[in-house]
Amino acid sequence: MSQEELENYIYAYGKDLLSFCCSVTRNRQEAEDLYQDTFLKLYEIRETLLITKNPKSCLMSISVNLYRNYKRKHSVRRRILGTQVSVEDAASSLPSREEMTEEQILHREECELLRGAVKGLTDKYRIPVLLFYMEELSIAEISGIMHLSEGTVKSRLHRAKKILRQRLEDCHYEI
Repeated sequence: MSQEELENYIYAYGKDLLSFCCSVTRNRQEAEDLYQDTFLKLYEIRETLLITKNPKSCLMSISVNLYRNYKRKHSVRRRILGTQVSVEDAASSLPSREEMTEEQILHREECELLRGAVKGLTDKYRIPVLLFYMEELSIAEISGIMHLSEGTVKSRLHRAKKILRQRLEDCHYEI
């Protein structure tokens, strides 16, 4: 893979990858680090990597694996230190309430409610939901990324939808 090909991947999939990283990490700083690490890893393994079908799926797979490694390493450090590290929410780029119509405000509140419910899911359910609904990857692609069977991915998506439905109903949100 040449530098030009890497730049093409950044141009074509960079925005989607950064958005995915923000959703996965729930922190803008960590998301930007994960985003950069993903492209660095892609550049490192360029000689051994063969991207034939879906480059976006390949990037998501690298990102998910790097995130898992980070979480594992972070968990060990936290256990050793015995401290909790706070997680900040990603900054919103939506316009302020004064600039919005009533319909836009209601839509924004619905989005925030749904984002909050998805953020509350464990990684086990949140990552397949993000890959399926946000990145629009197929069940087969997600199973390849997460190294799970397609049936497991389907059941996790089903359970995640059930949990989200319950949480939204608890907030008196009509589904």
